[in-house]
Amino acid sequence: MRYIDESLAPGEVILQRGQWPKVFWIGAWAALLLLGIILVGIFLFLRSWIIMSTTDFAVTNRRVILKTGWLNRRTQELAVESVEGVILDQSLLARLFGYGHVVVTGTGDAVIRFPAMAHPVAFRRSIEAARAESSAVHLEHGDREALERAVAANDRAPEADAEVEAEEQPQPRERPRKRSSFIGLRARR
Repeated sequence: MRYIDESLAPGEVILQRGQWPKVFWIGAWAALLLLGIILVGIFLFLRSWIIMSTTDFAVTNRRVILKTGWLNRRTQELAVESVEGVILDQSLLARLFGYGHVVVTGTGDAVIRFPAMAHPVAFRRSIEAARAESSAVHLEHGDREALERAVAANDRAPEADAEVEAEEQPQPRERPRKRSSFIGLRARR
């Protein structure tokens, strides 16, 4: 089971899982095949394979998550509510091969720089959808009915407001009575 799947909170759902672009896998295999005779090709293939196998990134309905590392695990998580902006960086070559870089900025100094990923536009769209969903007001059934009644009462006819105002005219205030003190002396005002 992957790290993100293990770390989901109750009720948290993965909206989009990031993927490595196919061109990166092809590059790793090409390095192995072309330079396989030399130890460097095998090293480059193993390095690329380990990095791509141990890096996990996703958008849930509550968080944006990036996990890297195999022996030393490093995670960067940002609550969807605190996301301030999403930057998509795609060069011409990256657009031709269908990959790009996504940078998520959050409140304060929080920045998550994702590695090159396939379908970066869909990943960005998922972050924006999660932000919109988190900022939407969710009311329970009873609260929703009370809100609708309050809105309906606020939208009633002006004649009803005039009747209510006539009933609520201010009454003259009574002056407070002076009380005698404990010793029988009157309090001075």
